[in-house]
Amino acid sequence: MNSANEFPVALLMNGKAGLSDKAREEIGSLKHRRPFAFIYQVIMAWLVIVAVVWWAVIAESLWISILAIFVVATRQNILGLLVHDQAHTTGFKAKGGDLFVNLVAGYPLLILTVEGYAKVHLSHHTYYFTDKDPDFIRKSGDAWSFPMPASRLAKLFLTDLLAMNLLTLIKGKKFDTPEFDRNTNTPAWVRPVFYVLLAALLTLTGSWDIFLIYWVLPLLTVMQVIIRWGAICEHKYNMPGAGIEENSPIIILSWWEKILLPNLNFTLHPYHHYFPGISFANLPKVHAIFVREGLVDESKIFYGYLAYLRYLTSVKTEVKQGVS
Repeated sequence: MNSANEFPVALLMNGKAGLSDKAREEIGSLKHRRPFAFIYQVIMAWLVIVAVVWWAVIAESLWISILAIFVVATRQNILGLLVHDQAHTTGFKAKGGDLFVNLVAGYPLLILTVEGYAKVHLSHHTYYFTDKDPDFIRKSGDAWSFPMPASRLAKLFLTDLLAMNLLTLIKGKKFDTPEFDRNTNTPAWVRPVFYVLLAALLTLTGSWDIFLIYWVLPLLTVMQVIIRWGAICEHKYNMPGAGIEENSPIIILSWWEKILLPNLNFTLHPYHHYFPGISFANLPKVHAIFVREGLVDESKIFYGYLAYLRYLTSVKTEVKQGVS
């Protein structure tokens, strides 16, 4: 098989085992909560959402509305990623913190809570790429086998854009793992009251149309494309028993990619699995330490989404053996 089709992971096989004592100490110092970085991302996400929706409403332009739907979806993704980080309590302590993050990020996404997401996601970390890993189970099969033809990947994105995979996604997020129950004592009435108050506010302000067009529509369509893309950027699936060094790429984004499709350093995903207690804000520092320690093959880093997309859509070719 052509070597171009091999998965080019940048981390050397000894991974974090090759870290020096000094490097381990430095990384250990990064394992603390970053509440202000967390809150900054919450504020910026909501400011962008409010600004772009306000612009679309007053502009009354189809093209601006389409742009707004895309931008809102990218910031909905940020809210989802913040729920992910709180699942690891890198923003706040679970008690009290989970409720706050639910109110500003989880509940607005309608089907997401910190407690529910943590049960699935922490199982993924604990049982990485085994038959107990819900992500590995859900993301198996042809739809997650790469490289694949660009036309097939485009078709998958189209099914997401048309909300045809929504039920599958929701079902995949439900996983019975009592060992990861949060037990943060958030009252059961809080979530339904949140939605009742939201409905009352939308009714009193006559804003249901704005909510459906600029919040629900992005969530059901563009957001689903972003979720698939994010998952593809995390790991190469269909590799039972694989280790982090074997199936987790490193993708370094340009400044404009961070604005267009921000992802809270998720494309430095191997380090998140090595050190899940480190905030998204500190992952670039971890990467710098690994590079300094000589544990990264920089020739196998993907520089930008486009470089990774080229790999994903490269065509597999078989090397024909001559007969002597």
